[in-house]
Amino acid sequence: MKTAITFALGAAISISMPAISSAHPHVFVEARSEIVFDKAGRMTAVRHSWRFDEAFTAFSIQGLDQNGDNELTTEELQPLAEINVESLKEYAYFTYLYQGDDELGFAEPSEYWLDFYGGRLTLFFTLPLESPVISDGSTFALDVYDPTYFVAYEMTRDTPFAMVDAPKNCLLEFTPPPRLDSGTAAALAQIPSTQRDIPDEFQSVTETLSNTATVTCN
Repeated sequence: MKTAITFALGAAISISMPAISSAHPHVFVEARSEIVFDKAGRMTAVRHSWRFDEAFTAFSIQGLDQNGDNELTTEELQPLAEINVESLKEYAYFTYLYQGDDELGFAEPSEYWLDFYGGRLTLFFTLPLESPVISDGSTFALDVYDPTYFVAYEMTRDTPFAMVDAPKNCLLEFTPPPRLDSGTAAALAQIPSTQRDIPDEFQSVTETLSNTATVTCN
């Protein structure tokens, strides 16, 4: 038996998942993110690499091997990649960027694709800022997470966040999310996958589970 769900991978993807996976978090993602600057030293984009767990991958790729060679090419996966990024928009791409107290907006992804390797899908996509931002004298905070904890993000141990072409005066610091206590984790695990939003009493906890990169440019 399967239950239709909407997945916001760090976002959202419309798929079918087995009813036995009826817990929060419902999808697990290993993530790495890059903060991109231009030659003028302005912040211009965020690049994501999100590797999905094997169970989510297995159900996502059903019927996608069009030529029957037991391999999945970028071309065969492109329609699914398009669905992924379109669905993620509803959830702000699970990506939140602040300059001081001001939240910065993103344009729609400028490039995106899926890769299948080792039994797992990886989604690559770039989020351009609506307008490039001057970095001098600024502090930025980039949060990657799902505030409802439907999707659990764990950053890669090796360079979870990185800067690309950043000015020499910019420094990056990574702050992982706090660990959930066992009681809260157990209670969240009882929430069915068909329930996208979590009860109010848990929101104050799950909204703190962000993976945060703080960039300071002096």
